[in-house]
Amino acid sequence: MPVEFLGIAATHDGSETNPRSGAAFDKEYTLKLARAHEDHGWDRVLFAYGSGSPDPAPAAAYIASRLDRLQILLAHRPNVSYPTFAAKTFATLDRISDGRLTVHFITGGNDHEQGREGDTLTKDQRYARTREYIEIVKRIWTSHESFDHEGEHYRFHDFVSDVFPVQQPRPDVSFGGSSPAAYAAGGAEADIYALWGEPLERTAEQIESVRAAARAAGRATPPRIQVAFRPIIAPTEELAWEKAYRTVDAIKARQNRGERVTVRDHSRLTPENTGARRLISIARAGDRYDRALWTPTAAATGGAGNSNALVGTPETVARALLDYYDLGVDIISARGYDLLGDAIDFGRHVIPLVREGVARRDAEGAPRGPQTLDPKILGPGPAGPRSVTGPQSPAGAGR
Repeated sequence: MPVEFLGIAATHDGSETNPRSGAAFDKEYTLKLARAHEDHGWDRVLFAYGSGSPDPAPAAAYIASRLDRLQILLAHRPNVSYPTFAAKTFATLDRISDGRLTVHFITGGNDHEQGREGDTLTKDQRYARTREYIEIVKRIWTSHESFDHEGEHYRFHDFVSDVFPVQQPRPDVSFGGSSPAAYAAGGAEADIYALWGEPLERTAEQIESVRAAARAAGRATPPRIQVAFRPIIAPTEELAWEKAYRTVDAIKARQNRGERVTVRDHSRLTPENTGARRLISIARAGDRYDRALWTPTAAATGGAGNSNALVGTPETVARALLDYYDLGVDIISARGYDLLGDAIDFGRHVIPLVREGVARRDAEGAPRGPQTLDPKILGPGPAGPRSVTGPQSPAGAGR
């Protein structure tokens, strides 16, 4: 089946390696970055959510009204609005985008970050709330008759929306997490299940956990699987590794200067969410896995979000991504450290190679799943050559 590519719809040019150059919402840069994705073969972009970040919904509407093909993945935390309100917002955005919306529901893996906007529930309570929230939103999207709801977290009466999505019966729902509670909620409710990039063997285990949860929920079709990476590519392996070490050096330099590297820097010290703890554990066990997976970028940020890298030439990174496709991964999420330049480079040099490989596999009827794991590429690999320290190269350098 075709593979899809998800990029980032950042609202400014800052990253872990470089502070932003302007406002938190830079309208021109936001459109420029989104257009670069649309022009270079990407399928959709993620509008992420942070407690103090620009509101992703109007930012997504801004892009949807100006681009014709690029699809939108809108991140949303249930604690910030009532599901009746959110369902109308999503349906309106699906109308604005002519049916290009997917919604990613975030339960929240850190008590401190959730508390910034008044959310005091425990993690397990948050998962229960998210599951109820998704069920309500789905019903609002598809119900043309008013209904009542009496649940653990939400109660309302005689509600019916007057705005419905373009997509029928409804837009897709995306969900992520690496704990048993996450698997249970997402396995039951998600159309897409999002994972952070881990070694192939660990990813295969997570995929099976998601599918087992879907079966336990009585679903005949499990969620599609999405996996996220930070690609670091260059024309040669040596240049790619030099670029990789410059990237980590730049992250550490910003930290040493006391700069805030991620929107959730507090989690670097004592990460609460299972996904971050998994990434840290993997990094402690080895720097490099399989063909190209490299963990020092995750270690440098304390496993903050999508942070494991794939390092190498476009051909090496494409082969690594095809290994994940062979496992059953349907959607590749990728975000570089030079957001604009890396989006263009990845779109030009990696996406076509992966699409060609997928088309060839589909034509040959190649199997997908854990049985495709190649023992020759499993386990920690060499760390790669060490470069001299120094700031990250500017956009376009070392490619």
